[in-house]
Amino acid sequence: MTSIIINKASSADLETIQSLGIQTFSETFSEHNTEEAMKKYLEESFATEKIKSELNTPDSFFYIAWEEDNPVGYLKINSGKAQTELQNETSLEIERIYVKKSHHGQRVGQLLYHQALETAHQLDKSYVWLGVWEENLRALNFYKKNGFVEFDKHIFRLGEEEQTDLMMKKILE
Repeated sequence: MTSIIINKASSADLETIQSLGIQTFSETFSEHNTEEAMKKYLEESFATEKIKSELNTPDSFFYIAWEEDNPVGYLKINSGKAQTELQNETSLEIERIYVKKSHHGQRVGQLLYHQALETAHQLDKSYVWLGVWEENLRALNFYKKNGFVEFDKHIFRLGEEEQTDLMMKKILE
């Protein structure tokens, strides 16, 4: 494996984030959801205007993992009022860590996670939190291995289906 470089994304990376988002979300969740529900979610969540707005939100940050000139994963984190739920000034939300299936097991997710921690420390946050689908065992194991503990649950809607996300957090040293 060649080395992975993590770069902060800008508005110039909009199409890269869109294609990475669509590919990685599809690879992760297609087999568990209807084609119709997936299509609707992907069209809404990765619409050009939505991604452009997220990229221009001052308290949201995107990072892309690159293997040479090939984007292989990305991270989206939120601070302050950009957080999807807690909106606590002392916390940072990890909204997304997604890695292409071809790069699972190659520590790309770990590098993106370390970028989130580094950003949390730079912003003087006391904890990081996230929501993860209760049936996404790969992600659950990853977060537990990294010291996250469950503190609540919330409902995530995908199409007509209600799915339970476990809310997890990690106190920073």
